[in-house]
Amino acid sequence: MANKYENKEGVHIDVHTDKNGKDHVSFYDKNPKDPSHSSIHVNWDSKTGKGTIIDNTSGSKESTDVSCYLTSACMRHYLGDFKDNCYELTVLRWFRDNFVSKEDIDHYYKTAPIIVKAIEKEEKKDIIYDYIYDNVVDACVTAIENGDYKFAYDRYKSSILSFEETFAKQELEQNLAYSLKKKIKNI
Repeated sequence: MANKYENKEGVHIDVHTDKNGKDHVSFYDKNPKDPSHSSIHVNWDSKTGKGTIIDNTSGSKESTDVSCYLTSACMRHYLGDFKDNCYELTVLRWFRDNFVSKEDIDHYYKTAPIIVKAIEKEEKKDIIYDYIYDNVVDACVTAIENGDYKFAYDRYKSSILSFEETFAKQELEQNLAYSLKKKIKNI
């Protein structure tokens, strides 16, 4: 199913769900067939809570993973001025790539979408994202700038555990039960 809209200023909006059930919304500053158009594409999988925002308005392609609660907190903090390569995310990605274990990275990318999905259902989600920005993003970046990598790693890990307990425990338990049932059937 696809819907196309055009407003009186010539902005085009294309909304559709693909054959895999993923939702897509594209915004074009002019007709998408015009090679000089700029665009923003929002891609979302409501089953997994994973998605991306691809922004082509600055002349280069910037992609944002919206299933990461650290990125989501930065997006809300910067509002309209958010860039996926903002200072905070650049520092955190450097730290991740140089100091965080593969197991912890894998764990984060499995649980973060579930946490984001749960936070998005909260009435006071803006307050939650402000808390994450102030107490995880900003605290970790400051610690990394000061060379206190142990504090940054501990804060990062404790935030995951805390947010799992608060926001994702029920879904993670259901996923585990489902996996165990599936394994038993295959024995």
